[in-house]
Amino acid sequence: MNRICHIEINDSGLPAPTPEVEQERKVAIFDLLEDNSFILAARGGQAAPTGPFRLALAIRERRLVVDIAAEDGAEIAQFQLSLGPFRQVVKDYYQICGSYFDAVKRLPPSQIEAIDMARRGIHNEGARLLQERMEGKAEMDIDTARRLFTLICVLHFGG
Repeated sequence: MNRICHIEINDSGLPAPTPEVEQERKVAIFDLLEDNSFILAARGGQAAPTGPFRLALAIRERRLVVDIAAEDGAEIAQFQLSLGPFRQVVKDYYQICGSYFDAVKRLPPSQIEAIDMARRGIHNEGARLLQERMEGKAEMDIDTARRLFTLICVLHFGG
């Protein structure tokens, strides 16, 4: 029951994503909804709400805003995270993704694999950072954090 059942990305006002970024976003959402673990922490002396949860992600005033609702839409919580700690890892991730997308078009598989390994390493770093920043708010497994990090990247750079 402690899982995400729906995810909404509020990208209004952001430039349209490139086809590659749009594909990454679709895959991240699909994979996230197929398999995830998301547990809210107890707060204010009350028991932790149980899922399934609906998440809405947005960027407002240079902060990542995570709205969490019950499956029926009832509001549960809102977390706001500074984007500052994510800036460098998101920038690194986008640079390596650009290299990866270029490599797929023109390099041999061995070189593509090396770039992909570096891309996965940076992706894991971003996922661990997200887990740290959500500590005391929500707990998630590494695969859920990876997929949410992908969505943060999409929002952070505005597509």
